Order: sequence, then structure tokens, then C-alpha cells
Amino acid sequence: MKGVIFDLDGTLVDNMMIHHTAWKNKLSEYGLDLTIEEIKESIHGINEEILSRLFGDRFTAEEVKQISGEKEKAYRDIFSSHLALIPGALDFIKSLNRRGIGMAIATAAPPENVDFIIDGLNLRPFYKTILHANDVSKGKPDPEIFLKAIDALGLQAAECIVFEDSPTGAEAATRAGCPVVIVKTTHVKEEFEEVPSIIGYIENYEGIDFNDFTNFKFKRGGVGA
Repeated sequence: MKGVIFDLDGTLVDNMMIHHTAWKNKLSEYGLDLTIEEIKESIHGINEEILSRLFGDRFTAEEVKQISGEKEKAYRDIFSSHLALIPGALDFIKSLNRRGIGMAIATAAPPENVDFIIDGLNLRPFYKTILHANDVSKGKPDPEIFLKAIDALGLQAAECIVFEDSPTGAEAATRAGCPVVIVKTTHVKEEFEEVPSIIGYIENYEGIDFNDFTNFKFKRGGVGA
């Protein structure tokens, strides 16, 4: 294994419930009152896809941009006082860097949110490439963003482990051909039963070593130890 690709929200920072709350509040302004569980099921991919999925063609492109921007600002305002990496993540990132493991970020977040976290936590020097919503035409579970990250790292899919927190993200990584480690910040193990390429589950990054995830082999239909 020569590379690691990280999702961002819910994977390096535990912020998904703040995102869900910001979405819930914003959607209610437009007459769509969803529970947090319904939000968790329907909010995935890039914002344009989310709003199209929920409202069809109700909004113009300019209105979609405005709604998306307002929601993301609300999220940043709430999370700014809580900005921190998941426990153990910085030590894990530094250990990968010392070993010469190529690292990338592949997230559906808009660039403003990416800069907010990456620069707010001084992570940019560790990553060879950082991809966000504006870098793709299709959001997860489409594998486009992971394929671009693999290419930017100059590696093959089977040489890259993806760290993800969501079923849609895990599906996208699987479709790209990568083994996946799940960070259980937002979803439980049972929600990933249909994803064949998962090689591990972690609560956080404390005490983990890259070697913990490199001793596996591909099997027909998935990945197995």
C-alpha cells in the first residue's frame, strides 16, 4: 500500500451532525421539514445534487447557489468554535507522512468548507492533492473524485486505502477499486453490509497503525483478510 485517501467531513473531523442540523434548519425555511434520520438518508453528494434530489427543478441555478452558500455559512458559524480533528488523526497523518505514504483528500464539501478545515487545522502541507465539490461533475457514490485522487497520487486503485464515514462514500471508493476503512462517527456497522471492500472499522485514530490495514487480499466479490 502506497497511498491513503481521506474523506473529510465525518472522517477527519466529527462534524456531520452539525451539517445535518444546518441542513434541517435551511430546508425547513423552504417548507421541507425532515427528521435528522431522514436528513442522514437523503443528504449525500454535492449540494446541487442534494437540492435537485429534494426539490426537483423548483430553484434556478442562482437560487441553488444562494441556498447552498447560506447553509454552508451556517455550518461554519456553528462549527468554528468546535474545530478539531478526530482523536488520534494528527498523529496518524504524521506517521503516514514519515513513512512516505502519499495522501489525498477527496470530499464532497465545497471549497470554502475545505479551506475552513484544512487551513484552520494546518493540514495542507501533508497532502499531495485536495479535491472538493468543484473538482467533479458527479458526487459520491459516483467514483469520479476517488479516481481523480488516485491519478493525482500517481498510483493504482489497489495501492490506495480510503478512509470514509458514510455508505455512499464507501460505495464510491469501492467502485473506484479501493479497499475502505470506515470511521464510525455517523453510521453504524450494519449500514455498510452491502459494501464488499471494507477492510476495517475504527471509532477514531488513537493507537492505530497503517500496518493494521495492509495485510489483506482481494477476494472475488470483495476484500478479505
